[in-house]
Amino acid sequence: MTVAPSPDDPGRDAYLAEGNAKQARKRVAADALIRDGQGRILLVNPTYKGGWDLPGGMAEENEPPEAAVRRELEEELGLAVGTLRFLCVDWVTPHGPWDDLLGFVFDAGVLEPEQIAKLSPQDEEISEHRFFELDEALKRLPDRQRARAAQALRALGDGVPRYLQNGSPLC
Repeated sequence: MTVAPSPDDPGRDAYLAEGNAKQARKRVAADALIRDGQGRILLVNPTYKGGWDLPGGMAEENEPPEAAVRRELEEELGLAVGTLRFLCVDWVTPHGPWDDLLGFVFDAGVLEPEQIAKLSPQDEEISEHRFFELDEALKRLPDRQRARAAQALRALGDGVPRYLQNGSPLC
């Protein structure tokens, strides 16, 4: 059994770096719940997968989820958002070819009509965007995203953030 070096040992950083390199890495997604003045939900239609989705996407290496959702909104829709409020995080088990995932959802608020008029897909990943009534929006989302979005909407309503596993609340 290897004993960890003491804090003043000059080899401590190398020891810790070796341990860090062997630890599991998690994929992180960060999405935004965005509404219009009528309470409809903004969805995007990705070109690289079937079904609609909440706007957002995957975090880059060492990027915080909050920064990832801001970057994705700017890159994909040309949207700069102000304050974000955490709604939920969902640990998704490995599925298909994918390892597990931490999926965050943030409340990005209600857009003003001027902001909505300026929304436009900015890259080839998004073919279109549209606001949908709540029930219609949830129907258009794939199962995993639907469960997460439904819990995010509950958190939006009662102000209590959610910790989820595969879309179901654990706490």
